Amino acid sequence: MENRIRELRKAAGISQEELARRCGVTRQTINAIENNKYDPTLALAFHLAAELSTTVDELFHPGGTETPK
Repeated sequence: MENRIRELRKAAGISQEELARRCGVTRQTINAIENNKYDPTLALAFHLAAELSTTVDELFHPGGTETPK
């Protein structure tokens, strides 16, 4: 699953540490999610989306799959 967390976080001027604090997780967790090494729980996904003023649908999208023809 790919995401836009890094892009939206930087646009908002928020550090990984600050986003982690707001969401109640570690900076390492935010880093792992941004690098597509960890899929967050649904609750964390909603919290991330709220902190970044977007929706879960806009924040996350399937990656590495082709669109059916």
